[in-house]
Amino acid sequence: MVTDLRGDQLPEWIASVRASADLPSHSRFAHHLERDLDAVVAGLSQPWNSGVVEGHVNLIKMLKRQMFGRAGFEFLRKCVLLSK
Repeated sequence: MVTDLRGDQLPEWIASVRASADLPSHSRFAHHLERDLDAVVAGLSQPWNSGVVEGHVNLIKMLKRQMFGRAGFEFLRKCVLLSK
């Protein structure tokens, strides 16, 4: 379902998980998925993702942690721009 972009199968999966009583952790997970079902189905159906953006955010956070307490924003900015 995840790799084949078949988000339309999610409601069926949730129903089957809810029907089986021997998987309480899966049932709780399915309950939380139902809170925002439209967004989850769209996320499983669309070919787009935010992986590249998350990678850049992760890089900036790593640089910020390395420099904590040593320099100001201008130095952080320079390190981010030169990290490519």
